[in-house]
Amino acid sequence: MSSDSVDSESKVSGNQANIPARIRRELDIDDGDTLRWRIEDEGEIRVQVVQQRDGTFGAFEGYDGDQDTTVTTDHDAWGVDG
Repeated sequence: MSSDSVDSESKVSGNQANIPARIRRELDIDDGDTLRWRIEDEGEIRVQVVQQRDGTFGAFEGYDGDQDTTVTTDHDAWGVDG
């Protein structure tokens, strides 16, 4: 591999390596995403980014209603003692 074909590089620290910012931006890699690693022929590594855009709060936009809420009353209404 010549230095002309290198997009970015990072060092391994312990058992971890950082993903360079340029690569994260270009591939839209964010917290919670998964990287799937596969060793190809001749020792090359292929990495697939699995983006985690769904989940418990993936589509949560917050409360946009006009009803006032009282934390203590609403909390107690669910049967949870404070």
